[in-house]
Amino acid sequence: MRRNDRSILPGFGLSLGFTVVYLSLLVLIPLSTLVLKSASLTWQQFWAEITSPRVLAAYRLSFIASGSAAFINAIFGLVVAWVLTRYRFPGRAVIDGLVDLPFALPTAVGGVALTALYAPNGWIGQLLGRMGVKAAFTPLGIVIALTFIGLPFVVRTVQPVLQAVSGETEEAAATLGASRWATFTRVILPSILPALLTGFALAFARGLGEYGSVVFISGNMPMKTEIAPLLIMTKLEQFDYAGATAIAVGMLVLSFALLLAINAIQWSSHRGAGDA
Repeated sequence: MRRNDRSILPGFGLSLGFTVVYLSLLVLIPLSTLVLKSASLTWQQFWAEITSPRVLAAYRLSFIASGSAAFINAIFGLVVAWVLTRYRFPGRAVIDGLVDLPFALPTAVGGVALTALYAPNGWIGQLLGRMGVKAAFTPLGIVIALTFIGLPFVVRTVQPVLQAVSGETEEAAATLGASRWATFTRVILPSILPALLTGFALAFARGLGEYGSVVFISGNMPMKTEIAPLLIMTKLEQFDYAGATAIAVGMLVLSFALLLAINAIQWSSHRGAGDA
């Protein structure tokens, strides 16, 4: 079959050129400037900067908290998307709109609200305190903040895929004797897994760079509740631009490696679902 040369958008050459220029201005040039700025350090200075105990503690907290929040959102975001997609009930439109609230709400406002709720004298903080759990000014508070800002990424990524999954497929599995759990794990989950992994990756990436909602609830204690973005801001306030960019480059490399691994898993699962 002959390929149609007519296209709504301009030809491949012009479209590709615009894409490269656009991405260069927004992504490549700023990132290259980051690398060039950190190049003012020698390799020994750069390595000493990114492997200092304080920096490693900030890296560890940022990645663990972001991964934990993304994992929580992957589970409960799927549940929220399932309810909004498969059921009709009063107030559904309100709940659907509330999912996007972290997108519209300034992150600093969200951080202040979460701190007021989960502080020892807050409404939820008092209840947790009676159970011996302290949320605010601990790593748990950071996970709570990152879960708050990451939920919409999972819900809005999985929701349209669930809408596209036909209910007839589930009915066919039920008529063949499959249980609800077997239908979900063998029919529905393989179809939505690539979208779920995409939502996880988006929530994880968003959490790594989050600053506004975390800075209030974390307590910002070095070696305990200090995240990498906050440490970078501290370096900038001290006019240590080379040190700040060195920490940023280290975080960039680690983030890119993890996101590349997640995308590889997503591509593999998508290919497996296509072959099936």
